[in-house]
Amino acid sequence: MKELEERIKKDGRVLGKDVLKVDSFLNHQIDPMLMERMGEEFYEHFKDAGINKILTVESSGIAPAVMTGLKFQVPVVFARKHKSVTLSDDLYSSEVYSFTKKTSNHISIAKKYLSSSDKVLIIDDFLANGQAVNGLNTIIDAAGAQLAGIGIVIEKSFQKGRQMIDKSGTPIYSLARITAFEDGQVVFGKEDE
Repeated sequence: MKELEERIKKDGRVLGKDVLKVDSFLNHQIDPMLMERMGEEFYEHFKDAGINKILTVESSGIAPAVMTGLKFQVPVVFARKHKSVTLSDDLYSSEVYSFTKKTSNHISIAKKYLSSSDKVLIIDDFLANGQAVNGLNTIIDAAGAQLAGIGIVIEKSFQKGRQMIDKSGTPIYSLARITAFEDGQVVFGKEDE
């Protein structure tokens, strides 16, 4: 998605060798018009997959997931990282390691929001090592639901997440694929690379 790549070039900041900060439009402050166009892009790519539920992890995946759900006209469910007093014990759960935060989180979804009749599209903000996708897939499997595809806003192709998903055979579509960080700059690849 050319618009997203241009926005990353303009407002993104490379930190170290493997972190991209995009808090001015995705991870802290949100550009709703850009999110809407991302939702349209994910919809166009997966519209024939029979999706009836969008799944993400709180919190940065919620905005693109909601806009995708709006285009599909289906519910969006987000896995919570912390158990709330309003969340019952009737949950699907998994453990997810956060690459940027260097911590593990237990993510949970109430069983009443995911079932064997669901055909799920995962939407997430970043794909690096694939831990969030793995955690969500564990929950999807536990519910007996079907994973129809994975939509990623920003993929860091130089990390192992994409290769892991490609091995599983699950359809994946990334709006921006980063092949490297060189001299503090982002190097983009194509979707088929």
